[in-house]
Amino acid sequence: MEKLIITVALNGAEVTREQNPHIPFTPEEIAEDAARCRAAGAAMVHVHGRLPDGTPTQDAAVYKEILEAIRARTDVIVQVSTGGAVGMTAEERLAPVTLRPEMASLTTGTVNFGSDVFFNPPDLIETFARTMRQYGVVPEIEAFDVGHIDNALALVKKGILDLPLHFDFVMGVPGGIAGTIRNLLHMAESLPPGCTWSVAGIGRAQLPLATAAILLGGHVRVGLEDNIYYARGVKATNLMLVERIVRLANELGREVATPDEARRILGINREGDRDKS
Repeated sequence: MEKLIITVALNGAEVTREQNPHIPFTPEEIAEDAARCRAAGAAMVHVHGRLPDGTPTQDAAVYKEILEAIRARTDVIVQVSTGGAVGMTAEERLAPVTLRPEMASLTTGTVNFGSDVFFNPPDLIETFARTMRQYGVVPEIEAFDVGHIDNALALVKKGILDLPLHFDFVMGVPGGIAGTIRNLLHMAESLPPGCTWSVAGIGRAQLPLATAAILLGGHVRVGLEDNIYYARGVKATNLMLVERIVRLANELGREVATPDEARRILGINREGDRDKS
C-alpha cells in the first residue's frame, strides 16, 4: 500500500466556538494548528476562511494571510475550500483559487445539506474545474454521493480534468450518502484504476470509516470541520484527531506519509514548478 495521507480539515465554515472552543478562526490560529498537526503526522490541511468573529468568508485577502502564515511555519500541503458556506456565490467561492494554492476542493454535485442545499449545477462545476486548471491548482473531488463520481468522470471525457484524480468521499452528511463501511466500499470500487481516495466521515462515522480506509489502502481526513468530539461528551482538538489516526495506522502497519511523499502520491508539483507551467 501507499503510505497514508492524513488530511485535517481544521475549521470548516459552520462550527462555532460555542460548539467547540478549539476551532481556529484567525490566520495565526489556523497556522499554529496546522503546524501542530503536521508535527503529529498530518500531510495536508483543508482550510476555510473565517473572520475573527468566526463568520465564514472566501475573501482572497484572508486566504492570502492564511497561506502565508502556514507556509511560514510548516511544509504541509494547503488545500483551500471552494465550497465556502451555503449561499455564497460562485465568484465568492472561487476567489481563493486565484492565489494558486497547491490544491482546492471541487464538489461535483448538488446535495441536501441538513436543512440547506449545497448547490453545484453542471455549469458551475465545469467553471470551477476550468479555473483550477487555469491556475495550476490540483483539484480534490469532493463526492457526497456516488453520482458525484460520475460527474467528475464526465469532466475527464470533456478534457477538462485528467486521470488519475484524487477523490474525497464525504460520508454521513444528512442528505448525502450514509457513513457506512458498505457504502465506502461501493464508492472506492466505483473509481477508475489509478485514482486515489480519502474518506471524511462526519460525526460518529469518522472513526470507523477512517479505520476502514487505513485497511483498504485509502487515505483519511479528520478534523473539527467534520467532527467536534473525540468521544461521547469529550470535545476534540484537531491535534487529538490526527494523533489517533497516527496511532491506528502504526498499530495496523500502515506508514504515514510526509507532505512531500503525499505530493508525490497526488501528483502535486511544488509551487515553483507550478508557477512555470
